[in-house]
Amino acid sequence: MAETAEPQTQQTDDKHAARAERRAAKLAKQIGAFAKAHGGAEGQLAHLGQTGTRIVLVGEDGGWGDLVAPSYAVAESATQKAGITVHEDFDGEFAAKVRTGPYEWSRMAGIQVGGPSNDKS
Repeated sequence: MAETAEPQTQQTDDKHAARAERRAAKLAKQIGAFAKAHGGAEGQLAHLGQTGTRIVLVGEDGGWGDLVAPSYAVAESATQKAGITVHEDFDGEFAAKVRTGPYEWSRMAGIQVGGPSNDKS
């Protein structure tokens, strides 16, 4: 009976590996599209716990965005496939490349430093 469990486990592992590879390829395509639209891109991987890993992207023009991968391994594979530089931390020169507009300022920082509250009441 134990002999049949091993091939089934191998099949399950193979299916999971194939699914992870497809997800990494899809994310790499999205990263490539972002890089093309923004004159190049760099990234940083941030653990989200059980939810997965966030791939933070910063374009050469200062534009930014993010994607979420189901695991750190998939995120790492996607960034390698896309050929972008991945930073260990989101600080220093890398963070200074981010350009935010009025929307980001008022939504994310404005409330804490006296900006508009965006309260509709």
